[in-house]
Amino acid sequence: MILDDIDRTIISCLQSNARMQWKQIGEKIHMSGPAVANRIQRLEEAGVIEGYTVKLNEKLVGNVHCIFITVAIKDYKHTKFQQFIQTREEIKEAHRISGEPCFILKVQLAEYDKLAGLLDEILVFGHYKINISIGQSK
Repeated sequence: MILDDIDRTIISCLQSNARMQWKQIGEKIHMSGPAVANRIQRLEEAGVIEGYTVKLNEKLVGNVHCIFITVAIKDYKHTKFQQFIQTREEIKEAHRISGEPCFILKVQLAEYDKLAGLLDEILVFGHYKINISIGQSK
C-alpha cells in the first residue's frame, strides 16, 4: 500500500489524538467525515493502523522509576525469554537487537525493591546490565 499525503496527515492526527473526530480530521484535510472514515478503514484493513491504545503517564500511576536493562541471553534461550517478557507487566517495551547484548528492556517500577526480584529472574536466561533513567528528553 502506498500512502499519500492525505493518509499521512490522517495518521499524524490519530497519533496525536486517537480520539479525534473524523469531522475534525476532515477539516484539516478538506474532506468530509465519512470520506475520512473510509480512509481510516482502508488503513486499518491494510494493516497500516494496527490498533488504538491509551498512553499512560507512568509516574502519575505510581511507576516513578524507569530502568533500561540490556540482556545477553545464554544457551539460545531466546524463545523462553520472549515468553517470560510477555508475563511481566513492569516490562513496558522489549526490543531484540543485533549483536551483544540480545535484548533491551524498558521497565517501569514504583519501587526499586521490586527490581532485585526481576533481575534475579532474568539471570535464569542470561547476564544483564542496567541503566536508570534520570530524565526524559523526548
